[in-house]
Amino acid sequence: MADSSGLQVDPHLRAFVEGELLADVDLTAEGFWATLARLQERFAPKITSLLAKRDELQARIDEWHRANGAGSVEDYERFLTELGYLLPDASPTIDVDRVDPEIAEIAGPQLVVPATVPRYALNAANARWGSLYDALYGTDALPQDGELAPGYDERRGAQVITAADELLDELFGLAKGSHADVTAYRAGTDGLVADTRNGTVSLADPAQFAGFRAVDGDGRGAVLLTRNGLHLEITIDPTTQVGKQHHADVADVVLESAVTTIVDLEDSVATVDGEDKTLAYRTWLGLLTGDLTSEFEKGGRTVVRRVHPDRSYTAPDGTELTLPGRSLMLVRNCGHHMTTDAVRTADGDEIAEGVLDALVSAVAGLYDVAEKGPHTNSRAGSVYIVKPKQHGPEEVALTVELFGAVEEALGLRPNTLKIGIMDEEKRTTANLGACIAEATDRVIFVNTGFLDRTGDEIHTCFRAGPVLRKGDMKSTRWLQTYEDRNVDVALAAGFSGTAQIGKGMWAKPAAMADMIEQKIGHPKAGADCAWVPSPTAATLHALHYLRVNVGDVQSRLASRGLADRRALLELPLGDPASLSAQDITHELETNAQSILGYVVRWVGMGIGCSTVPDLEGVGLMEDRATLRISSQLLANWLAHGVVDEETVRDTFARMAAVVDDQNAGEPGYPPMAKDLDGSESFRAALELVFDGAVEPNGYTERTLTNWRRRAKANA
Repeated sequence: MADSSGLQVDPHLRAFVEGELLADVDLTAEGFWATLARLQERFAPKITSLLAKRDELQARIDEWHRANGAGSVEDYERFLTELGYLLPDASPTIDVDRVDPEIAEIAGPQLVVPATVPRYALNAANARWGSLYDALYGTDALPQDGELAPGYDERRGAQVITAADELLDELFGLAKGSHADVTAYRAGTDGLVADTRNGTVSLADPAQFAGFRAVDGDGRGAVLLTRNGLHLEITIDPTTQVGKQHHADVADVVLESAVTTIVDLEDSVATVDGEDKTLAYRTWLGLLTGDLTSEFEKGGRTVVRRVHPDRSYTAPDGTELTLPGRSLMLVRNCGHHMTTDAVRTADGDEIAEGVLDALVSAVAGLYDVAEKGPHTNSRAGSVYIVKPKQHGPEEVALTVELFGAVEEALGLRPNTLKIGIMDEEKRTTANLGACIAEATDRVIFVNTGFLDRTGDEIHTCFRAGPVLRKGDMKSTRWLQTYEDRNVDVALAAGFSGTAQIGKGMWAKPAAMADMIEQKIGHPKAGADCAWVPSPTAATLHALHYLRVNVGDVQSRLASRGLADRRALLELPLGDPASLSAQDITHELETNAQSILGYVVRWVGMGIGCSTVPDLEGVGLMEDRATLRISSQLLANWLAHGVVDEETVRDTFARMAAVVDDQNAGEPGYPPMAKDLDGSESFRAALELVFDGAVEPNGYTERTLTNWRRRAKANA
């Protein structure tokens, strides 16, 4: 039944809003729902109109490709310009105030965490500081010789200590000798000195000494160092197992790691109703109020996890130095194309999910702006909202208008709600300057998302011909131009020192040695931040930002000019005749297995992001963006006759058995192969491929949501 606002609200959501979200802010329940109703009435028609324009543009592009195939880049550019898809290049300059240094000044790793799992969210918030010793000890970042002894393996510990000494020599060298020679660190207002076997030495660069905690009666203390805006703590404690083994009583080397975290309401969650949305919103609110906790069993005892306090040191001049103990948190809302049945209009229509997200995100932000909790997220007084899947400047302008309306309704200062623009749709990429121009006083972030961007590329050129294999996409010229141009446009707009330029996710959570070798390419490309899949990965990725001064890189890149926009128009088409039957079968099996491995968790278990083993058993991070690529590729090949429907169905049936075997023993896992027709997950996976040609923008959300709702109802 509709209330006085005319809205029908899910009881889980209503209880949360009225009992928790509004508990300590100057806004009544009646005022909240009335505000939501007004926002829905104002913005839903505009959203509908812009989504219709997307469909119209895509229909015209499909028509052009049917008539011209790929055409020439020159002809394609001319057509897109006449169509109004490709706009004149814009040269905006941003002017954003109240931006925290974690975004404006400090380059470092960025975590993305599903808001539906409080424990993971707390881990991410607390990943601002991470143990280098743990990261080296427990991963393949260091080669491992044989099985580790139970408990603490001293041989592995010695290996970690040696590697840490080498890193300290590289990044915080001594004036003479090696950190491996140190027998004691002594820090005070006179600076840092290290006692070695050959005498006393100082840092080669004394300015790297940032503070200390004085050694207590038990020999415990800390030395704080800084480089490229990040901090590193040498933790001294001879009472620990590691400290006893270390040549200078060092129990750990702790790195400032996940400088920022995106709390995700979008691609990494499976929120299909009011109950799911409430869980996600409660996490965001609890992080900002400091009230979020998570209880779990570990080692036979109950552990309660909560956000970490700030860290205190004595600065070199003797004053107190306080550093944030938590990652600065942003929240990612849903795109304009999403609706939710958590709230319906009086007519029974689902409301715009992004409108609900914006209002709830901002009301939760009131607690932080007013400093009502024990800890502050944004010391600058801003609320950071990442907005994905916007198609071109008109849609960015709509988001800016929405944020302004929310601010006015809540009495927030103008431009309190900042916007992170995900550069993951072709129309946004090709018109990025114009998109930034619509948000010059709000934008704090642009991020290249290879995965969604590739999915949109396939769908946009769907009718031009069969596309390349998924693995071959990474070496295309358009993709490199996309990565370069995102940086170029942002630098030209004045992002350096004000806003983040981001890069995408490392997709192999267990392959840390490979990440250390390869992901340094992101800061070298001028990115202030790049995504990592875990707190451990954040600590290891932080080494790249200690090694690379991103500000210096950006200064050099600023003079190279914009990457050629025409290269973005080169289509990723392949020649099926050049592929063997085995090549085609392998590509089909690889994508079918990937789709099923992800969809069965999303639809069958409500898990929005997870590590899914591929055909070779390598665990890969999968979310809706990776699903979009795989499903669009197979839909494209099906449409162009590279594969046929019968082969696709047979392959999915075989791969369902493979995925079931890979998940054998997983609690709550719903097997598919024993009853394919009765499996919501299997049917959803096939629908993604068979309807992929006509699904707007090739998105996966509608199919996943519909089948997840069925699975929940049947459960």
